[in-house]
Parts: sequence; structure tokens; C-alpha cells
Amino acid sequence: MKTGPRYKIAKRLGASVFEKTQTQKFAIAMERGARPRSRPRGASEYGKQLLEKQKVRITYGIPERQFRKYVALALARRGANPSETLHRLLELRLDNVVYRLGLAKTRRGARQMVSHGHVTVDGRKSTTPSQMVRIGDRIAVREGSRTSALFAGFAERFAETPLPSWLSWNPNEMAGAVSEFPTMESASPAGDIGMVFSFYSR
Repeated sequence: MKTGPRYKIAKRLGASVFEKTQTQKFAIAMERGARPRSRPRGASEYGKQLLEKQKVRITYGIPERQFRKYVALALARRGANPSETLHRLLELRLDNVVYRLGLAKTRRGARQMVSHGHVTVDGRKSTTPSQMVRIGDRIAVREGSRTSALFAGFAERFAETPLPSWLSWNPNEMAGAVSEFPTMESASPAGDIGMVFSFYSR
């Protein structure tokens, strides 16, 4: 998905939308580049809703059409909280699970990893980043890819990155699994998901 200049977008939406802008260097650049407005203006309600929608969509790297489908699915599920459902749908994408497991440093890298066939789900190679993963599914590095430079130093990176409570990982088999549904407590939302629904319900 083409997003445009990442630093420019991150300055508008917040550093969290791209993993590479969640750094001290970016924070310092933000402080140096900040210029006080002579006449500060408050954002409109629409502007706030758009900002939150873009923040969530771009964080997960999802095209507008596909993101709108996730919103529609969340609203269509009876008896469920739409915000929790949308958050779960986004977190259970295969590319996001690969990222959360620490196999890739960024979600963009995770999408490429899946697209190039380096990941299997229950023993079958998957090349679909948007594939939905279910509880109990086994996500592993394909055996022929384990010696790839992509995974050089993975053990050290994994040791430094805390694993989310809803995932498990077996270092000997280079495989993990979804042990429970992600929640807004176990996987922090990328933005105000309630505002996302407000934006689309205009």
C-alpha cells in the first residue's frame, strides 16, 4: 500500500503509525521542527474522526476499500462490541501476527515476508498477508526459509521484545500460535476506534 512520505504522515498522525518513526531521533526532529501557530485553530469533529481513522488504517497498512470492509464486518456482528470486533479483525491478520511475534521489525516487513512465502499456517505456505488467523493456528517460519538472512539475529531480537500475552512461541521449532483473542488491553489500539465508526456513520 502506497502511503506517501512517512515522516510527513507521522508528523500529522503521530509517531505510532510507522514503527520506524517511534524513535528518539524522530522525537527530536519533531521538537526542532515545531513552530508555534500565531492563531491556533481547533480541529472540527469531522477532522478528529478522519485523523483517528487514518491513524488506525495506516498503522496496519490497509487500503481504504479493505479497511471499510472490516468496519462493515464489525458492525454486522450481532451481540458484539463493534470496536472490540474491529480491533480483533485487524490484530488477527496474518501480517500483523507475524509482526507481533517479532519475526519482522515492521508490519510492512511482515507483509513482504508473508507475500514472499516465508511463513506457513498449520503447515501450509501462505502468501496472503490479510489471511485471518484463528485461535490454535500454528504460525511458523517455512523450513526452507529458516537459514535466510531475514531471520539472522532473530533469537537476540526476540529476547529483547516482549511477546504479547495472546501469542505463544517455540524457539526450537521457529513456530508460534494464537492462544487467545487479542483485546484492547493485550494489544493496544492504534487510535480511537470509536471515532472510526463515527467517521463512517456520517
